[in-house]
Parts: sequence; structure tokens; C-alpha cells
Amino acid sequence: MFIKINTVKNGYQMKCVTLTQVKSPLVISDREPLKPGAGEAVVRLHAAAANRRDFWITRGMYPGIEPPVVLGSDGAGVVTACGTSSDEHWIDQEVVINPGVDWGENDVAQSQDFKILGLPDDGTFAEEVIVPATQLFAKPDHLNWEQAAALPLAGVTAFRALFTKGLLKEGETVVISGVGGGVASIALTMAVASGAKVFVTSSSDEKIKRAVELGAQGGFNYQVDGWVKELNRSTGGVNLILDSAAGGGYGNLIEAAAFGGRIVNYGATTGPPEQLDMFKVFWKQLSLLGSTMGSPKDFQEMLDFVVAHRVVPIVDQVLPLKATNEAIELLKSSPQFGKIVLSV
Repeated sequence: MFIKINTVKNGYQMKCVTLTQVKSPLVISDREPLKPGAGEAVVRLHAAAANRRDFWITRGMYPGIEPPVVLGSDGAGVVTACGTSSDEHWIDQEVVINPGVDWGENDVAQSQDFKILGLPDDGTFAEEVIVPATQLFAKPDHLNWEQAAALPLAGVTAFRALFTKGLLKEGETVVISGVGGGVASIALTMAVASGAKVFVTSSSDEKIKRAVELGAQGGFNYQVDGWVKELNRSTGGVNLILDSAAGGGYGNLIEAAAFGGRIVNYGATTGPPEQLDMFKVFWKQLSLLGSTMGSPKDFQEMLDFVVAHRVVPIVDQVLPLKATNEAIELLKSSPQFGKIVLSV
């Protein structure tokens, strides 16, 4: 349940959901309407999406936490004000927000100034948000507000992992591990749209079934003994593997990769690998790659891909802004398939 704090007595009140201290419920409060500075824009949000990042922040398991801060990295809405006249063409435009700020000039890797919306700067769990105008991108017309809000962070992460780093080509075989999470679910839809042969892994047979309904050619429950051998029999070896877990199961990915295969990690939620068989890595000519978020170029190319292929992010459920704590708590066990979105 929210604790409500009234900080504005007269006139319009802008509602936001704030982390006031770690390991405590988020607080809904009222603030003065936002005013943009030079180079900034105000977006009146229609929808926002929750990420595992928000969960880790509320638990104090993320670097640089300095409450109070409005969480939320993903959002879609309408631009209502700009602080610089040259940006005013954005006013009244429907936009999605690129949550990766200050990537830098090098597409290969982010700069030391890189940060993600929602910490340290106030994010999208609010009726309004201020962002640099450089972070504004046109909302794909075929997406509704909830689908658009589900796209940015997961979409750019999946696109960079699949195509910029993973170099996925039509007809190749790709395995997406841990299907059901936000990045994995959008990666599934993108990989299918690209013409790849897509397989998934999960500990949930129900999630595997859902993935097949969405275009995967098959799936494997990684809790079942012998799943890697079965995968190799089914695929003949995997060209590209997307993984966010690492941990004790990483050796299975080395085993599953074909000669010359690529393994892209965009996370390590179960910790470092227990051991790494370097003989298999060099003998199989494998490429082990790391990927985090994406550059502005990745973000624009991701949007172009989504528009061209009519990709629709998977939204598991939509909750009201006042249910943000419920949304965050759901991320603890990740029962969802796709994104949990907040209607603002």
C-alpha cells in the first residue's frame, strides 16, 4: 500500500512514485508541474513499464542509490514543453523515450558518463518526466501506449544483443535463454521477424509453449537432464545464444554452441560461471560477447526494425500507477511473460 504525501496545495498536482528509502514501499506524492531547462523536454506520460532494474534498486542491490528518486526507465507519452526553441518541433508529438542517457560518441561502448533514466535522475513512474530532448524518438504508429512503453529498454538491449553484437542473419539458429523476461520476450519476436530459426529455454513448460505460439520452433526445459543433447539433436548446433543468467548453467551454453558460434550475455543474474572450459571455447572457435543497453544508433535502428517488421512488444499485464509497488513485487519471482506496464 502507498503512503501518500501532499506537497502541493494549490493548482495542478503532478503525481509521481518515489523511492524514499531502500527496502520500503514506494511513496506516491504530488509535485509542482515540471519545467524544462535548456536542451530538455517535458513528456506527459501515458504509460510506463517496470524493469528488473527497478526491483534491484528498491532492494538496495544497485550502485549509486540516492533517495529520494522517482524510479522507472521506460515511458511513452506526448511532449508538452521544451526548454530550447530549436526543439519545439517535438511539442504535441507522440514519443518513446530512450532511457540510455549520455552514451557518448563511440558506438562500440558507452562512455563513463552513461546513465539510465530512473537513477540518478527522476524517471517515468510519474505523470510527467523531464529528459534531454536528444532522448526523444517518434512512437511507432502501430503500437498502443502500453506496447510503446514496453519497448525502449528491453527493445534496445535485445536489438543490440541480437544484431549489433550477435550479428544474427536470416536462416541462422538462435537460442534465447530464460524466455519470458522483458528482454528475452522482445528478442524472441525480433528474432522470429528476422527469419531466424528460434529456440528457447526456460524452467517453465508453460512459457516454452507460449514461445512456440509466438513463432519459436521449439524449446527446452533446462531443469530436465539431457536438454543440451536434445537441443543439439534438434538444431545441429546453435549459431547464436542470448543469455542473461550466466552462473552454473553457462557450461551448457558452451556445449550447445556450434563451431564458430557466438554467445552474447546482457546480464549475469545467477552470478559468474562456476567454471569456463577454455579448451572448448578456442577449439570450437567461439565468440563470447558482452552487451549492455545500446547506443543512440542502436535505438534508432531498433525502432526502424520494429516499424518495418510490425514488431509488437509482449505486455503481460497493465496496472495503474497507484499499483507500482505491486508491479515491482511481481518482478521478484518473474512469473510474467513479457512486460509489466503501468497505465499513467
